[in-house]
Amino acid sequence: MSETKKQKQIDLSLLRKVLLLALPHRSLLFTAATLTLVVAPLAPLRSHLIQKMVDENISKSDIRGLTIMAAVVFAILMLEALLLYFFTWTTNKLGQNVIKDLRVRVFKHITSFRLQYFDTNPIGTSTTRTINDLETINSVFSEGIITITADILTLILVLLFMLLTSWKLTLVCLLTAPFLIIASYIFKEKVKSSFQRVRSEVARMNAFLQERISGMKTVQIFNAEQQELSRFQSINKSLTKANIDGIFYYAVFFPVVEILSAAALGLMVWYGAGAVLRSEITIGVLVVFPVYIAMFFRPIRMLADKFNTLQMGLVAADRVFKILEDSDNLEKSGSGTADCFAGLVEFEQVDFSYTKGHPVLKDISFAIQPQESLAIVGSTGSGKTTIINLLSRFYEIDGGRIKIDGTDIRELSQQCLRDRIAVVLQDVFLFSGSVLDNITLGNKKISRENAIAAAKLIGAHEFIERLPGGYDYQVMERGATLSMGQRQLISFVRALVIDPDILILDEATSSIDPETEAVIQFAIEKLMSKRTSIIIAHRLSTIRHATNVMVLSKGEIVEMGTHAALIQNEHGHYKTLYEMQFTEQQATA
Repeated sequence: MSETKKQKQIDLSLLRKVLLLALPHRSLLFTAATLTLVVAPLAPLRSHLIQKMVDENISKSDIRGLTIMAAVVFAILMLEALLLYFFTWTTNKLGQNVIKDLRVRVFKHITSFRLQYFDTNPIGTSTTRTINDLETINSVFSEGIITITADILTLILVLLFMLLTSWKLTLVCLLTAPFLIIASYIFKEKVKSSFQRVRSEVARMNAFLQERISGMKTVQIFNAEQQELSRFQSINKSLTKANIDGIFYYAVFFPVVEILSAAALGLMVWYGAGAVLRSEITIGVLVVFPVYIAMFFRPIRMLADKFNTLQMGLVAADRVFKILEDSDNLEKSGSGTADCFAGLVEFEQVDFSYTKGHPVLKDISFAIQPQESLAIVGSTGSGKTTIINLLSRFYEIDGGRIKIDGTDIRELSQQCLRDRIAVVLQDVFLFSGSVLDNITLGNKKISRENAIAAAKLIGAHEFIERLPGGYDYQVMERGATLSMGQRQLISFVRALVIDPDILILDEATSSIDPETEAVIQFAIEKLMSKRTSIIIAHRLSTIRHATNVMVLSKGEIVEMGTHAALIQNEHGHYKTLYEMQFTEQQATA
């Protein structure tokens, strides 16, 4: 099968998928289709009546008949304008309703992806799919298939009226039509290729801007503004060139259409004048044929542009459907549920790698008894954070089993699993909105009173109350107006307000000053005594009271035991790490 035929099949398949999106809005689709059938014959009918006015009223000085015909033409013109208004409004509303539904589907689908998808795909690309590409799909309905159908129907009716009026004059006028069709096809293909480049460059620019604006502090700290500007200019230049290429094709095509239209009009005048002199056609025919020519060439010219718009929408739809049809990156969820966990956590010979062939965890086996705590220590890259990511099932293990209360977590639903596990991360992410919104994350089951109670327990209530508006204080994006310690305290409240059965602290106190740490340390220990806890900490002083300590090195467990037992091992990894930190603290004291 040739590439061209394959592309046509792909386009038709995509078009069918896009049109199926309109089925929930059948009434609007039916209204638009009906208006298409009603509007199409009105314009050629007006022209035919004008011919009648010239031949039957003006030539015979029939003033009364002329007045009646003029009133009829005016009435048809007003009806046509009114119907075109409703047609435009209906098609655009249909498009907006379709992308409203589709936008929700895309967002819901993206939020169900595994974290690994976001590790390998720029955020700006997903943003482009959810905003820019969806808006382009709207054009399939507002300027695409329905209006193309209307134009084709108008074209057929105009041609039919022309043939019925004078088939010889029609054939003369159509001498330039093959050139117009060829020009329209070339234009359509060239602009389609240009648009595909534009969409790729827009996605590339969105990804670049998303990262640089989010990381602007790093850019400025390292004085990298000029380097990033240079990279932006390169991306901007590529996007501009792609757009200019499209503009070039438009700049060539429309003058070509005007020239061919003028040529058709010239041929019509040349032949028509002679035909009038030979009494083959009437004056009315000669008067109305320039109108027919304009009505014939205008849809062809617009059809090329609308086919291009349709292609743009299909290219965008192809990108969006690839997101929606991506099942490989979806989180795998079981169906098991549990009202609560006793808290027995078991890892059995777990292997894991982010990239195939580069293992991060190797044959990891350990168990945490209910309401006990495990501290995990080790050098950077040893696999500490990976363990808690696997427990929350953000990634799928390569081998082994992870169980909670004897049940493989792959048999539990994601909602059940994550409802009962709370994680406090080192890198706190706060959303734009109030402090209360950031604590509850929109969970209607968490009342304001519950949030305040959790804040009091963790020691965050006083600082929140001092903020302008208290719990209604509007946090800026990523919590930019709050200190690192304040953001961390809010994240503690966020985790604790759901009363989890399993608590995970991932370097949760590393960004908090000693005074703030002292405030929350008692609360942490109190909370750990009531639930199974996993603590990852760089400062070993914060994990002395853990039931057990597990030491990782290069993805393997090298030591495990209580703090007191491990500190006695003179040649152990834990003893070495502890002494190194003790020495550093003495040096900085």
